[in-house]
Amino acid sequence: MLAFILKRLMILPLLMFIFSVLAFILIQAEVGTAGDVARETGALAQVLTAEVTMGPYDVIARAEADNMDELGAVVVNAIGNVLGVERTLLCPIINL
Repeated sequence: MLAFILKRLMILPLLMFIFSVLAFILIQAEVGTAGDVARETGALAQVLTAEVTMGPYDVIARAEADNMDELGAVVVNAIGNVLGVERTLLCPIINL
């Protein structure tokens, strides 16, 4: 209901320009490439941090973009093309 009201008042489009989208990106890498994947991923402009981890995911990155489309492009076009990346999982951060 609140989104509907904000949209009607033309406030929602303005808010979309003020707030950026944050997300964690969970990355599975080929054996022995986690360090390289983390370094290359961390060097991308939209990536705030990229750390090597233990568990089902080898690297966890935190990224920021202006909108979900840009964030998706970061994952598909940039991180997805890093040598050694096998699979990614995008986890947008929400505020409840």
